[in-house]
Amino acid sequence: MTATLQTGPRHAAPPPEDTGRVLGVDAARGVALLGMMAVHALYLTDARGEETWVGTIATGNAAALFAVLAGVGIAFLTGRARVRGAVDARRAAASLTARAAVIGLLGLLVGSLTDPEVATVILVYYAALFLLAIPLVLLPTRALVAVAVAGAAGIPVLSQLVRGHLPPPALDNPSLSWLVTDPLELVRELFLTGSYPALSWIPYLAAGLAVGRARLRSPRLAAGLAGGGTALAAAAAGTSALLLGPGGGLARISEASTALEPQELREMLTVGPDGTTPTTTWWWLAVDSPHSSTPLDLARTTGIALAVLGVMLLLDRVRRPAARTALTVVRAPLAAAGAMTLTFYTLHLLFLNSPVDVYDPVPGYVVQVVAVLLLGLAWRASAGRGPLETLASAAGARAARWVTPT
Repeated sequence: MTATLQTGPRHAAPPPEDTGRVLGVDAARGVALLGMMAVHALYLTDARGEETWVGTIATGNAAALFAVLAGVGIAFLTGRARVRGAVDARRAAASLTARAAVIGLLGLLVGSLTDPEVATVILVYYAALFLLAIPLVLLPTRALVAVAVAGAAGIPVLSQLVRGHLPPPALDNPSLSWLVTDPLELVRELFLTGSYPALSWIPYLAAGLAVGRARLRSPRLAAGLAGGGTALAAAAAGTSALLLGPGGGLARISEASTALEPQELREMLTVGPDGTTPTTTWWWLAVDSPHSSTPLDLARTTGIALAVLGVMLLLDRVRRPAARTALTVVRAPLAAAGAMTLTFYTLHLLFLNSPVDVYDPVPGYVVQVVAVLLLGLAWRASAGRGPLETLASAAGARAARWVTPT
């Protein structure tokens, strides 16, 4: 997928037939991109405050898919094997730090130009995830799975304990001015209290890293991801429903939320809060609403992300000529856009906050989707890697060379 930092021990590296770009991974990235665009461009609730189909399908799920695929991408960057040895560890740390710096500065710049009421910029949080990935790439795959499971169960509990003693978050888009005026608050929101709290998202990253080291061209793996992810998402949603309904959790949350307007509480339980739940009662940890970063939300959205990736990988195995031709027509532009998510996501945010966006929500979204798909195909055919992807990759490669002994 990208130039690797190291290959790892010979027995741990993926077989030759399982290397190179994987169309299913790029297509899954394309799905995440279109989902994030839908969340920003379309209505998530109707006039009655009910969640729309866009809110049901895309809210929370697209961002989680992005985060899981970030882990898959980092696995490719590190040779799809555990990073071993001091030299390789330094190279991996330098490369990931440089990439985080490029993405973070880009996010701060875009955040300075973006209205948070229009779109919440994920890029700076994404950069924080790259930093958190540095110790993770040193772990064996089984340990990554353990981190994903234990992190999903434990990090929200620790967050609930700590956040009650912290100032309320600003929930503004991180910007260059914020970096200067209050860097401590910026760090606090990026990692713990913001819209996409990086510490709470470690399970997404660990799960993606573990999957990225597996045999992605294996039909058995693809089917396992699709089936297992679906089962995990259903189990998490069902558990939440039981805890909130027969378990009495919804009544306890209502009793502890008298400071909230009924409509505000309803939206937090359906569309979801802004990254974290209130700390008024432990029963908040039983919800699975989007962007709540609770154990059940993390489990449900991780399951959906794995299922989407599994389906896209299964489609790589279609062999019938007619079906494969039809799939290629549909997935080629999706995968081309997915290979340039950093570039297209940035352009999408700038478009929404520019005078050029004179469209109503649905026509505006359609225009952006068509533009992204066609431009992605044209760029891949003529130039290959996207411009911002090239910048981040070059920074990572140069940083890795700087720390490599001559």
